[in-house]
Amino acid sequence: MEATNTQLKASKELVISSFFVNAFRSNASIAVWRKPGSSKVESITDKDPDGYDGPLKDLDLLPPGFMIHPFNNSQQHPPLYIKASSYYSFHLNNEAPEESENTELPEVADVKEEELAAEIREFILKSQVKSTANTSTTTKSSFIATVTKAIEAINSGDLYKVVPAKIKHIELPEDFDLASVFLKLCEIYPKAFINCFYSEKTGLWIGASPETLIKTKGDEFYTMALAGTQKAKGEDPLKNAAWTQKEIEEQALVSRYIVDCFKKIRLREYSEIGPKTTVAGGLLHLKSEFLVDMKNTNFPQLGSVMLALLHPTSAVCGMPKEKAMEFLQRHEAFDREYFSGFIGPVNMNEETVLFVNLRCAKLNNKKTLLFAGAGITEDSVPEKEWEETEMKCNIIGQFIQTQ
Repeated sequence: MEATNTQLKASKELVISSFFVNAFRSNASIAVWRKPGSSKVESITDKDPDGYDGPLKDLDLLPPGFMIHPFNNSQQHPPLYIKASSYYSFHLNNEAPEESENTELPEVADVKEEELAAEIREFILKSQVKSTANTSTTTKSSFIATVTKAIEAINSGDLYKVVPAKIKHIELPEDFDLASVFLKLCEIYPKAFINCFYSEKTGLWIGASPETLIKTKGDEFYTMALAGTQKAKGEDPLKNAAWTQKEIEEQALVSRYIVDCFKKIRLREYSEIGPKTTVAGGLLHLKSEFLVDMKNTNFPQLGSVMLALLHPTSAVCGMPKEKAMEFLQRHEAFDREYFSGFIGPVNMNEETVLFVNLRCAKLNNKKTLLFAGAGITEDSVPEKEWEETEMKCNIIGQFIQTQ
């Protein structure tokens, strides 16, 4: 049920902090999010630490919940589905409440937000998801060496594009406030998918993803091709944007990849909008959008089918997909875990929308892990690609370090 105005007299930070404290105390899995362009913060919890144990292939058959899928499925980092056994939501702008049958009100009476924030911080400092994977900070020299090898592989004809990534560590501040960071991300990045989720298996993640992987609502299917990156400059960054041939080609490859997926399933009736420049988290990208009427094309299972074909997209892996994945497995010195996988609410309020897990951080003990990748083509300049990953890491990192 939507929170009433009386319930929202407690600060929004207090409400969000209570979500996580209640989940941590009961060893429950939890997901909290705000969709792009929305004012509604939504939260679900599932007290079953194993989550949903049924098949995840057919989205339409899943109970309402939240999907967490890794970049590369493994025993160590498996897909996880958080069932919406309890649901709670409120509007950031205090709009009138909506009707809902399921109510789960957080316990916020006679509690100070500072106390809850401190309890969350203590939980983060004591917790550490068991992992044998390398999570060392990626050095500039090693990243540039990988980019150089990628360019060589592209020039030799093995690849068209590949997307190497890196890890960057930052210290968790002593005054870190998870709810405050979440709300700040909602304020600064209104067009991003702001999310924070936790389970025993995944650990605690927070992010602001700019990229929709798939969306289905009623008979409508939607996906996008997002690539090319530059810093937003000036009072009107959209007018100031000037794209290089490298960035235009990089985005075109992602669009072609989506069209190729349509061709594989013999889908010819779709609408394509773009490419056009879009702002996401202080950065500019080129975006093309694709829409399909699933009823007119007689393809009600299009969401599940395209999800299987699209992931991992050329925007986070490369082209051809198999060779790009082989390159990354040889040259990336760390496990991406859930970075560049996909996340999002499924069958919630008759809508499924999954996002590529980008611009994200894993809150892991005293150190926070930031992740970022760069699309490499034959025209890439290694030094500039490193600078791009630094900008991407800063989208989340700046708010974690500054309270």
